[in-house]
Amino acid sequence: MNTTISTRKKNRALLLIGILMIAGTLRVPFTGIAPLLDMVKDSFVLTTAQIGLLTTIPLLAFATVSPFVASIAGRFGIERSLLVAMVIICCGIAIRSGGSAPLLYLGTALIGCGIAMGNVLLPGMVKRDYPDDIAKLTGAYSLTMGIAAAVGSAMVVPVALAGFGWSGALLSLMIFPLLAAIFWLPHLRRATHAPLSGNPALKNRGIWSSPLAWQVTLYLGINSFIYYVIIGWLPSILTGFGYSEQQAGSLHGALQLATALPGLVVGLILSRLKDHRGITILMALFWSVSLSGMVWFPKLAMLWIAMGGFGSGAAMILGLSFVALRTGSAHQAAALSGMAQSVGYLFAAAGPPLMGKIHDLSGSWSGPLALCAALAVIMAIIGTFAARQIQIQ
Repeated sequence: MNTTISTRKKNRALLLIGILMIAGTLRVPFTGIAPLLDMVKDSFVLTTAQIGLLTTIPLLAFATVSPFVASIAGRFGIERSLLVAMVIICCGIAIRSGGSAPLLYLGTALIGCGIAMGNVLLPGMVKRDYPDDIAKLTGAYSLTMGIAAAVGSAMVVPVALAGFGWSGALLSLMIFPLLAAIFWLPHLRRATHAPLSGNPALKNRGIWSSPLAWQVTLYLGINSFIYYVIIGWLPSILTGFGYSEQQAGSLHGALQLATALPGLVVGLILSRLKDHRGITILMALFWSVSLSGMVWFPKLAMLWIAMGGFGSGAAMILGLSFVALRTGSAHQAAALSGMAQSVGYLFAAAGPPLMGKIHDLSGSWSGPLALCAALAVIMAIIGTFAARQIQIQ
């Protein structure tokens, strides 16, 4: 009996490690390119709009692939699907580093497809395997995601300047999905063809017609819109305010680290709160204050980056927790995750090119930052509805 319990605990610990390793891969291949955008732009003589596509393409891939992921996992198993996602990301990183503009865009699209699969499947897996610890586990893998992204953003510029160039720096990011795939291999033995719940009929029940589902979707979507505008343009914003490329790269890494910090506390707080509306509103307003501060007091960029990153990371944990908490089954959670990420990322995809265009027309980042600050206020209002303690019927 003791041996059986010990084996079960060991397997559960290994599963948790595997989940965290995969989580660490779901942001860094995408965000790691931002500090290198100026190098890539100069290498291929790209316009601002063309370089902005490197942020937009993955978001479009998220929006396109996400609705189909739950069905793919239902057929092939969530464990196999996650391994395939890691392989796709590795291939995308290799192709993106190929040294030509077409390969740059093709590899970026493949990376987006792989990340989309992981983004959709992890909330459903947490709902299935850790139903009593949803908020804590969501916080843990969000923390891992942010730390990995911070490491990636901080390391790419030094790697590039060490003689490997921007392509070598981007290729170095393959270490994240490669290690995740290796750690995930033992879990293929437990793969099944009905991995998310015992009743697939619950998968899409009431999702697309539910006001609550749309509220969760919009909360996540607006947060993603603002996050990807800032993550894509922050180095350019900072250099425009007089910071050096090295300083901008370091502050970009600090943003990633700030998004990770809520994983230490928000999951624990959320599991103890009976009413989630207060924290949901507060984290959205963190975004608004930080973006406004960046406009008026750019010399305090570190403060605003820390505040905005914390608010964004906390909002993502809240939104992903709502995906599981507002649904009645793992199938339904996967379906809501697919909906939220499809609609949310389609909306977010418009952010970087739109704000880049506004910058080009105005010659300043003040307008885009002010618009994002206003969107954060709308996000806070929507959050009051998404945070209600009810489930989709």
